[in-house]
Amino acid sequence: MKFLQPRVFCKLQMSITVIDYGSGNLKSAAKALEAAANNINSDSIIIVTSDPAIIKESKKIILPGQGSFRDCYLGVKKIPGLEDALNEFVLVKKKPIFGICVGMQLFAKIGYESQETKGFGWINGSVRKINNINKTLKLPHMGWNQIEFKKDFTLFSGLENKSHMYFVHSYELITTQKDCIVATTNYGNSIIVAVAKENIFGTQFHPEKSQKNGLIILENFLKWEV
Repeated sequence: MKFLQPRVFCKLQMSITVIDYGSGNLKSAAKALEAAANNINSDSIIIVTSDPAIIKESKKIILPGQGSFRDCYLGVKKIPGLEDALNEFVLVKKKPIFGICVGMQLFAKIGYESQETKGFGWINGSVRKINNINKTLKLPHMGWNQIEFKKDFTLFSGLENKSHMYFVHSYELITTQKDCIVATTNYGNSIIVAVAKENIFGTQFHPEKSQKNGLIILENFLKWEV
């Protein structure tokens, strides 16, 4: 395992690329991927970059996200060619993508944090503030919580149902595409915390902060073939 500078194009077909668009704990995500790859003796190369040319040629990509939906989407838009590269990677080449936290939320058609902002539209859904109508919940939802599987899914192989994962968020993805929902958690209400659609996978929780359970998911992502 080794980290490469963004302009090094060798073995891109083996690379797992963490998208750098100015949001998310990139070092934490990259280090967790490195640990997961070492655990399964993978020869994957971890790249952190915003270069659309590298992204399009990567084997798989991780889209992290931290902060508001709007800021994250505008961060992508500020980098010339990045949104087009992501759409080509996901919709045309149909290669695996893993969205984390706001990275997953960006899969939706629209978000309502700060103000109405379009998303990528890969999942038919919206992002709205967690329902706290009785004002009994602490927001952001921060800390460990159990997730409940809604269907068998490859990336949860090796995990027990109701495993604990680490969360930091105040907004949730809402979708009517029930077949895309693979896990939920309970925080006042049932909240979608993992979605999957063909080559698209995302979690509201942070696998890179979820210790052993998170590493299992990252290991499964490295092995995932679609």
